[in-house]
This record gives sequence, structure tokens and C-alpha cells, in this order.
Amino acid sequence: MTYSYDDQNIFAKILRGEIPNKTVLETKHALAFHDIQPQAPVHVLVIPKGPYVCYDHFALHATPDEIVDFTRAVGEVCKLVGVQAGDNGDGFRLISNSGDNGVQEVPHLHVHVLGGRRLGRMLQKVG
Repeated sequence: MTYSYDDQNIFAKILRGEIPNKTVLETKHALAFHDIQPQAPVHVLVIPKGPYVCYDHFALHATPDEIVDFTRAVGEVCKLVGVQAGDNGDGFRLISNSGDNGVQEVPHLHVHVLGGRRLGRMLQKVG
């Protein structure tokens, strides 16, 4: 599959400083910030700084340094916002939507860190 990155997406504009954000954490390869339309008491988005469309694009084409930094940034965000399950937090949900069937709205890899309350089932049972 060929990945086509749109450098005019909202997260690219945030990375360029054209749109403000409420930063939680910034690393060499990642930026984490509060979602402007939170779906839970804790709702933070973590994005790589590189031009990756979705998670599989990132997993297949990012450098090892980018992958490690991004993954560690997610863990640090969980710690910073108090949802880290292994550190007396109540846990969290990590979501990354990809493509049309995954209902991805912004064509830049991002993961949602959601927590602060019981979130219920991720999907309804089929059948």
C-alpha cells in the first residue's frame, strides 16, 4: 500500500505551530496534547512528529528511534495524567483509528489515551 501524507492536516499544522495546543509532553519524535473535544475526563492525543498517516505506516516505515520515542512518550503521558494502571492508576484505553473502516478522521497517526472513568465496552457484541 502507498501512503499519501497530507501536510495540511490539523496535526501537521499543530506541529508547525500554526494552531495552538495544550501540550502534555513533547519529545524529540512525539507531541502529546489534550483533545479539544474530550470523550472522557482524561483524553490526550499522542502524535509522532514525522509524516505518518496511520499506525501501520508508522510501524513499517518509521526509524527505530522514532518508534521507541513514540512508544515511551505514550507511557510517560499515562504516568503524567495519572492513568498508568501499574502505578496506582485505574487504567486507560489506547485507541488508534486507521482508514475508512477504522473511522480515522485526521490522516496523521495519532493515539487517544482515554481514562479517568470506566469506559465501558469498546465495541458492541455482534450477534
